[in-house]
Amino acid sequence: MENNSEVSNFILVGLNNTPELQIPLFLLFTLVYLISVLGNLGMTVLILADSRLHTPMYFFLLNLSLVDFGYSSAITPKVMAGFLLGDKLISYNACAAQMFFFAAFATVENYLLASMAYDRYEAVCKPLHYTTTMTTSVCARLVIGSYVCGFLNASVQIGDTFSLSFCMSNVVHHFFCDVPAVMILSCSDKHISELVLVYISSFNVFFALFIIFISYVFIFTTILKMHSVKGHHKALSTCASHLSAVSIFYGTVIFMYLQPGSSHSMDTGKIASVFYTMIIPMLNPIVYSLRNKEVKNAFKKVLGKAKPTVGLDF
Repeated sequence: MENNSEVSNFILVGLNNTPELQIPLFLLFTLVYLISVLGNLGMTVLILADSRLHTPMYFFLLNLSLVDFGYSSAITPKVMAGFLLGDKLISYNACAAQMFFFAAFATVENYLLASMAYDRYEAVCKPLHYTTTMTTSVCARLVIGSYVCGFLNASVQIGDTFSLSFCMSNVVHHFFCDVPAVMILSCSDKHISELVLVYISSFNVFFALFIIFISYVFIFTTILKMHSVKGHHKALSTCASHLSAVSIFYGTVIFMYLQPGSSHSMDTGKIASVFYTMIIPMLNPIVYSLRNKEVKNAFKKVLGKAKPTVGLDF
């Protein structure tokens, strides 16, 4: 890729350049990152350690936790270094790597959320057939398919972006190497590349949203037909966490990526990006699991030094 560019590194503008705020922001984002790492890796360990959590829902949650840890770790440590050391320089290859892993993991999460919606549809609408429908092989295919789509999408977007020439400014008006922020610096004709970005991002987002929407149409239709108040409450509580995560994730993604290039504000985009790169990975373990009775019991079991059972036999 370096043969196509006279730029050997990029300068990340960051979130804020006020000297008095650098240390407070470093401490804030360090706290957010630590909560995210402990929450997501802790959730992974709990799910692996407790056989009662070896169900399709927690299998998807395990992968969601790994993905959240992955794309948060691709972004946040560099942001923290910028606050603490003033290190805003990132090499050309490191920029490409950061962009690749973020795009890959974010797309994987996109399809995992769709898979989880389908899982909730089967659990609420077809409870008697749930165990025979959501088998190990079906869940594995959905997860593997999410990863394949994610890394394929990242390969296309990174190849498209870094096939452009960067021979003018190397100042990225963002706190990480995001595709729109880097692409705008190119001195090549960007029209086709921008269309590729919009079309691919649109397909990924709206295809997953379509699956989620259809799943919840059937879910809410089934809930309305229930005569039991307890059944209503149980079904809604099962879906509430997923709907919260979906709203936050897709709201910020659509706001950030599916705007025309001319109306795209990098300053506004940076604020939205903080949510899906740092806040969402921190919130997902809390939203999905820390209020969950099964997870609390698993946590007590681990604290009680009970013998863990490793495996995912659901």
